[in-house]
Amino acid sequence: MKQMKLQLKLFIRYSRDILKGNISRFAKKDLQKTNFDFKIEIRQEIKPSETFENKVFNLGLAGYKVSDVVIFPNQLFSFWNSVGNPEIGFKKGRTIQNGVIKEDNAGGICQVSGLVYYLSLLAGMDVVERYNHSVDIYNEETRFAPLGADATVVYGYKDLRFINNHSSPIKFQITIDENYIIGRLLSKSELVERNIRFEEIHNDNSIEVLTYDNNKPICTSFYKKLIL
Repeated sequence: MKQMKLQLKLFIRYSRDILKGNISRFAKKDLQKTNFDFKIEIRQEIKPSETFENKVFNLGLAGYKVSDVVIFPNQLFSFWNSVGNPEIGFKKGRTIQNGVIKEDNAGGICQVSGLVYYLSLLAGMDVVERYNHSVDIYNEETRFAPLGADATVVYGYKDLRFINNHSSPIKFQITIDENYIIGRLLSKSELVERNIRFEEIHNDNSIEVLTYDNNKPICTSFYKKLIL
């Protein structure tokens, strides 16, 4: 039943992409190995966990697939169109499903999608699809990115997508250095890094995060607080 629902979701999403003309707009592999001169960079720690080795493997594989894509002006970047089916090649790791922490295939790759999302904000890209996690499972010691800079991805259900609204092609370069993941957004022309700020509003059982681009609100994320 779960597989049937997934196939239906994939069919619906593919049909919508055809109707919207997205199929021809998707960014593709960089076969020409384009050279880039400018970059925006973020470095994040990969925090210790019981599934650390699997997570590092999954981050490396997802990062490699994302880094293999070049996004030309007005093209559409899709995380899942770049990474492919998470059942193929990935290992089990920690995920959040319906607000519950579980182990599943490709667990941990949301750190890659979050890194891509954060870089796209810093570069002022036109984000057209993004979902935050439903629950904030971290504290100040375990957090590796600002709350509000995440992007959860669920194959067939939730994607991360943005349009390259710049006049030059761009691409990501994501690498692993021991217990760190380094994300770079590369461009053929100089990028003006945006001033992205996250403002947290704490309620009794939830957190509201306002995302600002040069003091202009562009996004609101809502999280349940993890109750231990």
